[in-house]
Amino acid sequence: MRVSRLMLVTLRDVPADAEIPSHQLLVRGGYIRRIGSGIYAYLPMMWRVLRKINAIVRDELNSLGALETLLPQLQPADLWERSGRWQGYTAGEGIMFHLEDRQNRQLGLGPTHEEVITELAGDLLRSYRQLPVTLYQIQTKFRDEIRPRFGLMRGREFIMKDAYSFHANQDDLEGTYQAMAAAYSRIFKRCGLEAVAVDADSGAIGGAASQEYMVTAEAGEDLILTSSDGLYAANQEKATSLPSVAQPLEAGAERMIETPDQASIEQLCAANGLDPTQTVKVLVLLARLDDGREQPTLVSLRGDQVLNDVKLANAVSRSLDATVLEISPISENQLRQQGLSELPFGSIGPDLSDTALKGCRSWQSHFLRLADATAVDLPRFVCGANSRDQHHWGRTWEAIPEQIRADLRTAHAGERCVHDPAQTLSECRGIEVGHIFQLGRKYSEALDARFTNSEGRQEALLMGCYGIGISRLAQAAVEQHHDDAGICWPVGIAPFQVIVVIAKIQDATQVALGEGLYQSFLDAGIDALLDDRDERAGVKFKDADLIGIPWRIVVGRDAGDGKVEVVERSARSSTSMNHQEAFRQVQDSILTPLQPGI
Repeated sequence: MRVSRLMLVTLRDVPADAEIPSHQLLVRGGYIRRIGSGIYAYLPMMWRVLRKINAIVRDELNSLGALETLLPQLQPADLWERSGRWQGYTAGEGIMFHLEDRQNRQLGLGPTHEEVITELAGDLLRSYRQLPVTLYQIQTKFRDEIRPRFGLMRGREFIMKDAYSFHANQDDLEGTYQAMAAAYSRIFKRCGLEAVAVDADSGAIGGAASQEYMVTAEAGEDLILTSSDGLYAANQEKATSLPSVAQPLEAGAERMIETPDQASIEQLCAANGLDPTQTVKVLVLLARLDDGREQPTLVSLRGDQVLNDVKLANAVSRSLDATVLEISPISENQLRQQGLSELPFGSIGPDLSDTALKGCRSWQSHFLRLADATAVDLPRFVCGANSRDQHHWGRTWEAIPEQIRADLRTAHAGERCVHDPAQTLSECRGIEVGHIFQLGRKYSEALDARFTNSEGRQEALLMGCYGIGISRLAQAAVEQHHDDAGICWPVGIAPFQVIVVIAKIQDATQVALGEGLYQSFLDAGIDALLDDRDERAGVKFKDADLIGIPWRIVVGRDAGDGKVEVVERSARSSTSMNHQEAFRQVQDSILTPLQPGI
């Protein structure tokens, strides 16, 4: 490909709406252009990158025996209603674009395809003799993001590879899950990415075992916690740790203490000489569920702990056998709307009576009571007395209504590890580029996808689900591989592997040598780009740095002697050598890393 025919339009200035380096560089380098909020066009060079990522993904999945398919983007609401996810994905802040057709039938643009693939499997896979089967697609997906940002990182339209496996038994599912995990590691390595596999929350997809693949980068939206021995890594949403040891409350009989203007744990501790680990704080929340219920919830944590919203939503969902759509603090205005009296916020204890909800108009008339282990494990503590400006000192759990014990706290860097208390957690930021799940029978039971087992009985299919964000991976590669001059593409996914720059297009000797090298690379099966523009050499060099081609060969003033300059983009190193030697060096460096498994 010649630059003169590439439709290459680069920008010197940083786009105003581009917040992180990868977004800025992809726009400036002529890879993407914004069409609307969260909607981007993939320009020719970006499409080459995406096709190379797709080729690596296909190669690895095909080697596992997976079968490629293509599923409809438009999905009938009926399937999602049967799985129980329609309400959660479309109501309130749900992420599914949905519409109504001419016959008043509800449809959705698929953010994922569990329902569709399960319906197909139930129709096609009738016997254990047909199993296992893994199907995958590379498809455009849609998410109605509230705040699209960071370019391709959080867009409303994106390219994704999603695979689904079907099994007759758990051992077979786990075998495929592990094989897919190994394939993912190879995919990211071949794409030139440093990716970390971490324990993760299954979220709205559901299922049991779940693992995310994170590309480490400062601009990552996720916080990853890892152990110092390298044996544990988890997204903070899922991470566990050992909390600090609580300071015991001094001996003494239980009593009431006056606590005026002490609505926060900090104020309470400062005024009464307490440590936060000696207190229990209680949050009063309202959970809105996909079955229409609105459930008042009391959450108790040790005073020094931070609530983990994801763990809380999962605990509420498990306790009520429904999916949480939203959970947020109850306000005084909401209490008034329900016809309820004010609550003593700042002095609420875990034994707040259900009578506080008597006569409410639409809420459930009792509290769901959840308590984190850090609170439940305190033998004696200070907590609110359910009367304004008063707290209990020396309270115990014996006199308090039974709580559902759950892990609700947020783990933090510096805390001790569960698997080895001698190890501590450290943190880094990451970009999620892949996620694998053991779904079990969640969807097959809901959609009645059954097969006949070896004993002649009907049972629901076991399923796995495996996703890679193709377009997000491409931008994540830029976030991990760039410098102050531009992108530094890994050779495996670079739009072109080498660019031959003719410094002075009017010089016939330079042109002849440049054209010869360019053709030699093409003949060797290497993706080469020839900068044949009538531009100043400096402009060409800056563009070459910006677009990030791994190798650059500059044909300049020494062309008459058969010499060229070889520049390795990532190292920014430059060496002058004979053009034949330059060809061999670049060819060897490009082809060796592209061998599968290396």
